Amino acid sequence: MRKAAREHKEMKFTALLHHLTVGLLRESFFALKRKAAPGVDGTTWQEYETGLEGRLIDLHSRVHRGAYRAKPSRRVYIPKADGRQRPLGVAALEDKIVQQGVVTILNAIYEEDFLGFSYGFRPGRSQHQALDALSYALLQKKVNYVVDADIRSFFDRIDKSWMIKFMEHRVADRRILRLIQKWLNAGVMEEGQWSETETGTPQGAVISPLLANIYLHYAFDLWVEAWRKKCAQGDVIVIRYADDTVLGFQHQAEADRFLQDLRERLGKFGLELHPDKTRRIEFGRSAETSRKRREEGKPETFDFLGFSVLQKCTDKEVNMT
Repeated sequence: MRKAAREHKEMKFTALLHHLTVGLLRESFFALKRKAAPGVDGTTWQEYETGLEGRLIDLHSRVHRGAYRAKPSRRVYIPKADGRQRPLGVAALEDKIVQQGVVTILNAIYEEDFLGFSYGFRPGRSQHQALDALSYALLQKKVNYVVDADIRSFFDRIDKSWMIKFMEHRVADRRILRLIQKWLNAGVMEEGQWSETETGTPQGAVISPLLANIYLHYAFDLWVEAWRKKCAQGDVIVIRYADDTVLGFQHQAEADRFLQDLRERLGKFGLELHPDKTRRIEFGRSAETSRKRREEGKPETFDFLGFSVLQKCTDKEVNMT
């Protein structure tokens, strides 16, 4: 399947569900975190392990005959650095198992499609690799301006209909698409009350990182790749980790034009840039000299993946603290 995806970029895969075997469900179960909080079903990993084979055979049967029903996510909140709370969705254990299996299947396709500057939640890729790639690009390319792009509440704003349309470029197995729709439409349970989610995919769900990458692959990655070939005269670098994106530009006018074009592009797919967290800053080899000449103080820094990025004026080092 991976070979076919690599060699035939326009191929739509019509028969995928048969790869979701009892063996893959077993592997998916053991790939889950054993101490994770239970979902609305209250079932823990240890409880499900009792009589595992019989449970997996039954789950496999329900999925393949269409009797499987996704349960709503249990809504929990974790504190953010700014004092607010981030909502997470805790899926039921069987939903996690099936989602993990589907992720394994779909990764064989999408890992052949995703672009090199996408690092988040991909097999064999890490935050450290994204930071290394950013550091290398800032030093090797002519970067004088940085756009730090933050999408407001990205996971909550994913448009479900666009999500399916994007997936249909590669996935023509209606059974897989129905599973995705079941998870997107399962809703959330909070304090015993079910509520529908018109948009978004729950942060914390096993399937959500892959869906996020697919969404941004079509809404952003392919577009920005075409934009820099068509619209840019100078160097342009792109590093994306999930919805956290940094771009570097040689020319200020191109950085400003890109930011305006990006707002319009994201708006087509129900997304918007955070007005307070998205910014264009002067950054790079000549930033300190030019800012000193204009009496504007030291060059600004920006944050990426929890690190503050500072370019030294020696042209030989990028500090990340």
